[in-house]
Amino acid sequence: MTAETTNSANIELQIGGMTCASCAMRIEKKLNKLDGVEASVNYATEKARITSNGGLEPQVLITEVEKTGYTAALPAASEDKTSSGDEDGSVEDQELVVLRQRLIGAAVLSAPVIAMAMIPVLQFDYWGFASLVLAAPVVVWAGWPFHRAAMMNLRHGAATMDTLISVGTTAALIWSVVALFFGTAGQPGVVHPFELTISRSDGLGHIYLEVAAGVITFVLLGRYFEKRSKRRAGAALRALLELGAKEVAVLRDGTEQRISVDELAVGDEFVVRPGEKIATDGVVVSGTSAVDASMLTGESVPVEVTEGDAVTGATVNAGGRLIVRATRVGSDTQLAQMAQLVEDAQSGKAEIQRLADRVSGVFVPVAIAIAVAALGAWLGAGFPASAGFTAAVAVLIIACPCALGLATPTALLVGTGRGAQLGILIKGPEVLESTRRTNTVVLDKTGTVTTGKMTLEDALPAEGTERDELLRLAGAVEDASEHPIAQAIATGAVTATGSLPEVESFENIEGRGVQGIVEGHAVLVGRESLLADWGQHLDEQLAAAKQHAESQGKTVVAVGWDGQARGLLVVADQIKPTSAEAIGHFKQLGLTPVLLTGDNQRVAEQVAAEVGIDEVIAEVLPQQKVDVVAGLQQQGKTVAMVGDGVNDAPALAQADLGLAMGTGTDVAIEAADITLVRGDLRAAADAIRLSRKTLGVIKTNLFWAFAYNTSAIPLAAFGLLNPMLAGAAMAFSSVCVVTNSLRLRRFKAQADRAATGTPVTEINTQTITV
Repeated sequence: MTAETTNSANIELQIGGMTCASCAMRIEKKLNKLDGVEASVNYATEKARITSNGGLEPQVLITEVEKTGYTAALPAASEDKTSSGDEDGSVEDQELVVLRQRLIGAAVLSAPVIAMAMIPVLQFDYWGFASLVLAAPVVVWAGWPFHRAAMMNLRHGAATMDTLISVGTTAALIWSVVALFFGTAGQPGVVHPFELTISRSDGLGHIYLEVAAGVITFVLLGRYFEKRSKRRAGAALRALLELGAKEVAVLRDGTEQRISVDELAVGDEFVVRPGEKIATDGVVVSGTSAVDASMLTGESVPVEVTEGDAVTGATVNAGGRLIVRATRVGSDTQLAQMAQLVEDAQSGKAEIQRLADRVSGVFVPVAIAIAVAALGAWLGAGFPASAGFTAAVAVLIIACPCALGLATPTALLVGTGRGAQLGILIKGPEVLESTRRTNTVVLDKTGTVTTGKMTLEDALPAEGTERDELLRLAGAVEDASEHPIAQAIATGAVTATGSLPEVESFENIEGRGVQGIVEGHAVLVGRESLLADWGQHLDEQLAAAKQHAESQGKTVVAVGWDGQARGLLVVADQIKPTSAEAIGHFKQLGLTPVLLTGDNQRVAEQVAAEVGIDEVIAEVLPQQKVDVVAGLQQQGKTVAMVGDGVNDAPALAQADLGLAMGTGTDVAIEAADITLVRGDLRAAADAIRLSRKTLGVIKTNLFWAFAYNTSAIPLAAFGLLNPMLAGAAMAFSSVCVVTNSLRLRRFKAQADRAATGTPVTEINTQTITV
């Protein structure tokens, strides 16, 4: 953050050390206690956005966060953002690498420990000591993040899942060491019979290393996948900033010099050749061309520009050579402003409310209190200390959230794996809650409902003119032009006639059309006004056909030769064949579809009518798309946004649920919560169905995980559940969670259901709550 922004009322901090959503809530409460401070801490992006009316210095806020037990710092300067995220040595990547190393090490060491504990035939003489050698590094080294977080929470009088994991696994390890060295568990020939009997025992004949090692491994697995999904939070911004040109041919003293875009200054004139990106926002000084601005504006038809017209950085010059004078550079450009919109929308998302963390906020301290109370009660009743400690350890082990650690990641792994097979990529568990509440789906037109590519739809010859001849002569002239509409006509003509003749004396008439000599005919192709200048007027039949086509939002090109208008060519952006079916699926899911586009109202209404959408919002700029989504949210609607272009990226980030078509830009994909690889709009409906179903499985998993714990805690406290049986119960609860998650493999897409004749029924909301 620059010095100018640090003194303003709005301050942004990068937060480190958070392990769950409750951490974010704790920091937020701490900051909001300061006078004149309004803070919002986002666990997903690990950022705090603070509004200070008292003019507090950032260091004061940083110190306050550090008092809570976490780290805080001002974000890196904007010029460093693009470079810091690409290096493998970045802080975030290093955290992910370390977490992966801990997970792999824990899994390798835990597998034999669990196998020996559960399979008596593997329990050789002194097998307990071998288990200790394998399990100790898992608990101490791999589980160190949990122990560190537990100690930090203890210093601040708080308890989370980290606390329970640390206390439970440490207690199991310590008790196992005592049993091995001071009890009977380490004697030769001692085995752990796998029994489901309930008996009072002093516990010194049993070890619980498999419980400690297994819990650490399972919870690390969940943390790893959570961290990996959070790593993508800033990728949209980096992808957006990388869209612009990297170098530019600037004119200095009449000669071209290649320089970095960063060196470009306001007032500099630079050259843009056909196919190149325009380096920055500016005004055309000389030249004419067609500029493809669909990535920024959503317009499917390239815009004709000539001297005096404004152009936008990162758009593509699709036609002739242009000389442009820079009017805005750096952070003032439209591209940079869109990048800021993406960042603002991401930071403004609601905090992730982790169900497990919310419940564990009460469950964890209660479980610890019960374990302490059980120990005291047994000692007070005159039983041996080993018996009381056995009951206390049993309470901690049965309360240790092994199944909780599996509940979310296993369902997410199976659900996202099945989604990948269907062309649906879900970025993380935080996405799922939004799909349950979604009641409105906003659809971008170009590239989402339509193909986004101009195609020749029809050829309308005048009376006395053959259709093939119209296509052949017009296609020959258009084939010499680089304009996208011309290329669509040429491609359509080749498809219809097989080949095109040569063109002579070709000329591009700026912003109006083209002309040339084909087989001795002087052919004109372009606007009606171009033909009228040469005395070639449309007859009544052609004029009526042109008006009818344009009323449907299509582009009409006039063709004439030898002094007479010979016909019309109709070009349009085609609607995807599955779009109408997809809209029907959205309505079955209880979603209200809204068409949102930068195209004109007439085109949008025609497309909406063809696919069955009743509500249309057209002629909007990228910034206005964000406003439209925000406006719907202010009306109390939960909005899903489906798009594919750079212009959709800020709206995708602002929406409660963003879905990007994989056929679109990387920026849209990175900004979205779900990516649809297939480019089929029906996949958006399937994504919502799959996400809702995955969320339901997660909630079921969490319900049974807590049910196991809460029902078994009283048994453990009264000495009716020895720690070995507690470990078996926890293992069984994990099996139930995994088995329940595997049901998601049977999920079928709507297209697959239709093909197999399976009736489609849908539950719009999940009824299971915890």
